[in-house]
Amino acid sequence: MATSVPTVPRLPVAEVPAARPSTAPQPRASYLRDGSSAILNPWRPALRDASDDVRAAWVRAASMAIDALHNSGWLAGGINQAVAMTVGVGLRLNLKPDIDALGWDAKTASAWSRTVERRFERYAKRECDITGRASLGKLAAQGLRSYFGAGETLALVRHRREPDSVSATKLQLVPAHRLVQADDLMANMVQGVRLDPATGRPVAYRIRFRQSTGVEEDVDIRARDGAGRPQVVHLFDGEISQVRGIAPLAPVMKVLRQFDQLADATLTAALIQTIIAATIKSSFPSEQVMGALQEQAEQQAAKAGVESAGPLAAFLDQKADWYDATKIDLGRHGKIAHLFLGEELDFNRSEHPNDNYEAFAKWLLREIARCLGITFEQLTTDYNGATYSSVRMATEEVWKIVEFRREHLVAPLYQAVFEAWLEDEIEAGRIPFPGGIGMYLIHRAAATVADWRGPVKPTADDLKTARAWTTLLDAGVVTEEMVCAIYGLDWEDVHEQLAREKASRARLGLPPRAAPPDAGAAPPEPPEDPEDEREAA
Repeated sequence: MATSVPTVPRLPVAEVPAARPSTAPQPRASYLRDGSSAILNPWRPALRDASDDVRAAWVRAASMAIDALHNSGWLAGGINQAVAMTVGVGLRLNLKPDIDALGWDAKTASAWSRTVERRFERYAKRECDITGRASLGKLAAQGLRSYFGAGETLALVRHRREPDSVSATKLQLVPAHRLVQADDLMANMVQGVRLDPATGRPVAYRIRFRQSTGVEEDVDIRARDGAGRPQVVHLFDGEISQVRGIAPLAPVMKVLRQFDQLADATLTAALIQTIIAATIKSSFPSEQVMGALQEQAEQQAAKAGVESAGPLAAFLDQKADWYDATKIDLGRHGKIAHLFLGEELDFNRSEHPNDNYEAFAKWLLREIARCLGITFEQLTTDYNGATYSSVRMATEEVWKIVEFRREHLVAPLYQAVFEAWLEDEIEAGRIPFPGGIGMYLIHRAAATVADWRGPVKPTADDLKTARAWTTLLDAGVVTEEMVCAIYGLDWEDVHEQLAREKASRARLGLPPRAAPPDAGAAPPEPPEDPEDEREAA
């Protein structure tokens, strides 16, 4: 049954007078309200994809950054520090296979992981480099240096048998500029990287190789082979849609040049300070006065070219005769020089560098250190005025950058080599795997789950750090595995080594090590730290 909709009576609408335009300024709520100012008006950058920005600046940014690395002691030292903190002597494998996906028990997974870790450690030290000259840790450090210079790391994972190696898996680092700057819209290639048109996933890389004859040839290499084995490792840090990396030092190229100019200007000023500048204040023409500062031959040559005439010339000749008989030698010690009546001799010196030099130089170095991802103290080794708290806080903040770079710029290189090496070892039968190489290729992702451990975080006070870890262990907040991981150690290695040392001490009749204090007992009061008192004050 249909229902009727009640009608609403309309109310009479009052006539509203037309609004008059207001002469008062209308408030505006928008960004860049002062865009017409002399400061912001000339600033009109283009808005485009990151890949377009990188394409336009890659060659110049990489060449400038590499040149700066080769010629700046501050920069070279800072990068050495960053590489040492991120890579050190090399990362260690901590294999954690997914036992649920593999259908293994914990004991089987632990035993298999220990075997793989030890064999890979031997391989990484002796057989990894295709040239046979470097360990995997050194190759990783070279790759990270390439990132600081060119903004990316490029490497090839190759399969090559060598008489002095057991494994055929080799790593070959390639200079980043060998990745051809080629754009081909028909082949969906951007800066030498061919992408999957549907997903943007890298499919192949165009690399320029130099043959032994000196001829260069462009070769397209697929990112992975048909079995999924990695062939090209291309690592960089960037923004959305970015295909190639950009030198991380690009934002401070101007600052680096400013620091060089400041250093050169300061050195020039210091050299000028070693030179004595002298002026004679005189109301008479300067030609004769300055003649006193000239050599005798110079005075005679100058006097021979002047013809005297009239009383003024006679006076000038008289004055010139005075200076002919007077020699102002600024290089002699203990000599008093007499000037003509009414004249003064003043000495001038440079007033540079001024008090602002050190503060300005440190400000430039701080910006460089910030871009490198290290602290100012690590860049300059200048800890003047730094306290335990300031150093600890700065290290905590910077260490997050170290962990990020280790996870995204170094560990993937290790992981790619490890996966290819493990495939080679299982296929050759040197490492057992349930089901053989076929099952490994199916469960590759589950079998190769791993953590890569690097250098430990530096501490300003080891005793205070040890007390903190002891407190957390006693409270059950952290585990021994977590503490060992912080120090780049494997907890199973530590336990096995402690057991061997305990057995050795018992066999040799040595007293056992002192047992740690009871967790329930109150910890002893630490001695007072004078530095803490200074900070509190």
